[in-house]
Amino acid sequence: MRAGLLQLSVGDLPLENVSLVREAVRQAVAGGAGFVLTPECTNCISSDRKHQQGVLSIEAEDPVLAMLRDEAARAGIWLLAGSLIVKTGDPEDARFANRSILIGPDGAVTARYDKIHLFDVQVSETETYRESAGIRPGDKAVVAKTDFATLGMSVCYDVRFAPLYRALAKAGAQVLTVPAAFSPVTGAAHWHTLLRARAIETGCYVLAPAQCGQHPQTTGRRRATYGHALAVAPWGEVIGDAGETPGIVFADLDMAEVENARHKVPALHHDRPFTAPESLT
Repeated sequence: MRAGLLQLSVGDLPLENVSLVREAVRQAVAGGAGFVLTPECTNCISSDRKHQQGVLSIEAEDPVLAMLRDEAARAGIWLLAGSLIVKTGDPEDARFANRSILIGPDGAVTARYDKIHLFDVQVSETETYRESAGIRPGDKAVVAKTDFATLGMSVCYDVRFAPLYRALAKAGAQVLTVPAAFSPVTGAAHWHTLLRARAIETGCYVLAPAQCGQHPQTTGRRRATYGHALAVAPWGEVIGDAGETPGIVFADLDMAEVENARHKVPALHHDRPFTAPESLT
């Protein structure tokens, strides 16, 4: 299976992002991809919660998802909407979901995963994120069957939480998806290392489509993301890196490489029980 990882620079208006994302998907298909992956926040990047309330929709009405489902059916491909920011309709929690959605070759949604770990950090005195202020966290890990591999789904900040990926691999995942909109500061310091580590620990392919550059904003503070959409093989080698500008990374997936890596270092079968230390603080 050839995967096509999209690297995009979307803005804060979902309707305007439709054509940009559609063109990238079609370019990936033209390059031979039978599995196309889009990054986190494919439909909208914005820090303005009031603006998001005005332009975002529930999943069933999201225009980017509708387009992606049409494109998957048109081309007969598997397509991962890396994540969409969608309204949940929950009357008790008005926050959005940051939702990764897997679409089958018939255009039907086959799996959903709501981001569990939310990016509440202060990177510097001038760069602070409080994702939980606008996003409701998920609480369920998800593996999804396709006709070429079993996928373990995740989103961006999840990548810092290794036990999630070990659980996905133990549940059968051969390919880990990590769509992202990584901060330029943390991306430069940690992105490649974290993704390679998740591949090495699990013997999985890691596919991480990404947002990049300065994002067009009609309101709110400016947003920039790191880029470097990355494909990592099960032994940990980087097999594709999109750099810092919009584009596509192609990666040819061979599940025999998953078995080969796990045969060499069968760490998934070497767990031992242990007693955790008591906290000294």
